[in-house]
Amino acid sequence: MNTRLKKFFSYYKPYRRLLLILMGNAFLVSAASLALPLCAGFITRNVLGEITPDTLNQVYAMGALMLGLVALHTLCNLFVDYRGHVMGALMESDMRADLFDHYQKLSFRFYDEQKTGQLMSRISNDLFWVSELCHHGPEDLVLSLLKFVGSFVILLTLNVELTLITFLFLPIMAVYALVFQKRVGIALGASKARIGDINARLEETLAGIRVVKSFTNEAIERDKFAEANRRFVESRADGYRAEAYHWQGVHVFTHLITIAVIVFGGAAIVQQTLDLPELLTFLLYVGIMVEPIHKLENFARLYQEGITGFNRFIEMLEIAPDITDAPDALELGRVQGAIQFRRVSFRYHDDHDDVLENLSLDIRAGEYVALVGSSGVGKTTLCSLIPRFYEATEGQIRVDGHDIRQVTLRSLRRNIGVVQQDVYLFSGTVAENIRYGKPDASREEIIAAAKQANAHDFILALPRGYDTDIGQRGVKLSGGQKQRLSIARVFLKDPPIILFDEATSSLDNESEKAVQESLEKLAEERTVLVIAHRLSTIRNAGRILVLTENGIDEQGTHDELMAQDGVYAGLYRLALTV
Repeated sequence: MNTRLKKFFSYYKPYRRLLLILMGNAFLVSAASLALPLCAGFITRNVLGEITPDTLNQVYAMGALMLGLVALHTLCNLFVDYRGHVMGALMESDMRADLFDHYQKLSFRFYDEQKTGQLMSRISNDLFWVSELCHHGPEDLVLSLLKFVGSFVILLTLNVELTLITFLFLPIMAVYALVFQKRVGIALGASKARIGDINARLEETLAGIRVVKSFTNEAIERDKFAEANRRFVESRADGYRAEAYHWQGVHVFTHLITIAVIVFGGAAIVQQTLDLPELLTFLLYVGIMVEPIHKLENFARLYQEGITGFNRFIEMLEIAPDITDAPDALELGRVQGAIQFRRVSFRYHDDHDDVLENLSLDIRAGEYVALVGSSGVGKTTLCSLIPRFYEATEGQIRVDGHDIRQVTLRSLRRNIGVVQQDVYLFSGTVAENIRYGKPDASREEIIAAAKQANAHDFILALPRGYDTDIGQRGVKLSGGQKQRLSIARVFLKDPPIILFDEATSSLDNESEKAVQESLEKLAEERTVLVIAHRLSTIRNAGRILVLTENGIDEQGTHDELMAQDGVYAGLYRLALTV
């Protein structure tokens, strides 16, 4: 069996019992549907053919039986419809959880090349149609097969010649349906990609809405969205065209079958090889036989929608994380914080130049090291390699003597705190965002961390203090406040290694001073690497590394580097004139 099909059917495994019950109910629905025309045939042939004193009682009895069959049909159909949809939703939930877990395993390299809207589309829109297929697929197939086979057998018992005439239409009908279903499938694949583009365009515009409004570029964004919308409509139009030809063709064949039965059945009555009650019963069963054909057509459409979504889902799951734990990875305890780079090189893509080349560096445990240099020389890259957000192309990085590729990612990153330049806060309260550094932290621990980060006073001034909702990405806070909350989060985590992408250049003097004080507290008895954007903030660093395109060009304290009158001294004097 195809690997993807095995994966698809594996999602039924937790719900096998429910699936069997659903199929049992589908069997009863089919049986009730097939029995009803037999009851009608019994009345027209056996009861009304010859009136007797008991005829009325027989009609009432058969009517009661038919009502019972309708009740059975209705109750079973209700169960299949309700519980079947629940099963589909549960399977969709399992798939969504698997994809979400997989997203979290993928490295920064993957996200550098992806659009958030496309990823969202695969986990939401695509999986909805997979859910529909999971529910309706088995149900439609079982109902259709039972009704079709049952009606075919009964039709043969009524009139073989008329049945064979009816079935002459089916091969032509099947070929016609397959041709247009293929076209529908191609169009559906394109439309799912287009709706992903719309999500990506929407996510990007809404995330940058303040920039859009500040530049009064609403019209430009409207045009971009309109273009994505237009491409989506075009892709859907192709699908709707194929669906229209498909469905109308099937309806034409259905009418042709009915006409053939009436014409040749009428001729059989004239030739006295068929009587009227038999023709009426035959027509009823033709209707039952045609219903599964329509249901199969609906299944084919649903299959195209669902399997296209499932393939897009599997495409994501098949992307192997490029940074994983080694089979025999060690679990790190709390480290001292010594870091060594040994002839490390890194490039973002194989066809790109090295960002870092043959770099060697030793950082002692508890050392405060600042990284300076022009944009693009690899300062952020160097820091990103330590927690393995990216994997070094060549060379080796060690923490406390352990090769970071030989320890578990979780234990490595548990020892590292990252304060990013672009502070990311989650929607929710102040306390919830600080607690992100230690999910089981008490209220007292949260407050202590906030005090260490110089955030406690401004938090108390908020409308509800620590329970104040800060909005999406902390939109209700200033830049300095957001930065201090992110530092409080790291204080709460209490890691022995801190990577700080300093972001004070855009802050006012008061906020900068508060953040700087927080950083200095955070640096106590920890190994700290600071990416310096404002050189005046790192004068007290134990060591300053000057990165250029040639690697580490200079290193030393502020005074030592100024005395060398090299690259650092030039950058520092330039900063003073700005």
